[in-house]
Amino acid sequence: MFIKKAFKDCDKILLFITIILCMFGLFNIVTVSSQEVTNKMVDESIYYYFYRQLSMIIIGLVPSLIIMFLPLKRLYKYIPILFIGAVVLNIMAIIYGGFTRGATNWLPMGPIKFQPSEFSKPILILTVAFLFEFFQKPLQNPKTDHEKIIFIILIAGFLIPAIVFVQKDIGTCAIIAGSFLAMFIFSPLSKKDKIFAIKWIGVAILCLALFYVLAKGSLLSGAQSSRLNYFNPCQTSKYKGEGYQVCNAFIAINRGKLTGVGIGKSTQKYSYIPEPHTDMVFAIISEEYGFIVGLLIILCYVVIIWRVLKLATYASTLTGRYICLGVATFIFLHVFINLGGMFGLIPLTGVPLPFLSYGGSFVIALLVSLALVQRVHIDTKRAKII
Repeated sequence: MFIKKAFKDCDKILLFITIILCMFGLFNIVTVSSQEVTNKMVDESIYYYFYRQLSMIIIGLVPSLIIMFLPLKRLYKYIPILFIGAVVLNIMAIIYGGFTRGATNWLPMGPIKFQPSEFSKPILILTVAFLFEFFQKPLQNPKTDHEKIIFIILIAGFLIPAIVFVQKDIGTCAIIAGSFLAMFIFSPLSKKDKIFAIKWIGVAILCLALFYVLAKGSLLSGAQSSRLNYFNPCQTSKYKGEGYQVCNAFIAINRGKLTGVGIGKSTQKYSYIPEPHTDMVFAIISEEYGFIVGLLIILCYVVIIWRVLKLATYASTLTGRYICLGVATFIFLHVFINLGGMFGLIPLTGVPLPFLSYGGSFVIALLVSLALVQRVHIDTKRAKII
């Protein structure tokens, strides 16, 4: 009865699109990763990545369902523990994590590895949203020390992105920092307080950048700097270097045309695009299913972001409003950075595409984030009924 009521009060449009995209992404992984498994995992089944992704979705459903069945107010007492835990785990990833694609963002825990930076996304959004509501009245009081409150919010918002930057995971750092900045820009702070904060943010970034350059010798590594040269990726001078992945993504999309070459008939996944089931999955989908399906997927993202932002306007609490804003920004930045890099509009970074890319930690973080939005909607709906 309790479970039935929770699902009855959730946002059906958001839930329906989430389920459809999860199912499509899960089954698409079988064909997209088939050549990867054949080439590198001779003894494994062709469903290797399918089963791993399915297990991560099931694991992600556990905290998601708990969040959907608990009022947000009951989660507040766990926020300090979650935030401190995220900070500690990200620091541990720097110390104990090995390099993967040039970043130390993976933390080994026995036989498994996970990315603390991915789990940090919903945790940071929840933390900052709570702080805005907690400090709402003091910020409206002219006699209160606003500067102290602003510094607390800024430290909470930028501490994890700063640690993730040290991990050399620029894409994830940009998403976490961007989600916080969106929440901060539309926060209940006065214009005067925001200007004060922006000045300190600029000073802090310059100081940290200078310190990092003095310690490491440069702000970006050689591989990261080469990605800035992303224009005309199919030029002969770039094809074998920084333009290789993007150019082959162009070829895949062009081959797909309107209706695609057919499920499982992609040629670009055959060693032309490295690990096609991860960051470049949209290129293979466009090749096999065509432009029409690719456009439908983008429209689904638009509807999800629009729906989450709409729920933000109806939220019954300030915390709920900023949770929705943070999650909408988080999903938008993932889509924009992934597709923008693949289309050659911005530098290519290793950022997964929501619902479609293979990635356990990210899938769990995404499901938890959407569960927080659903909980906001449930609380709002029940508050209006009461």
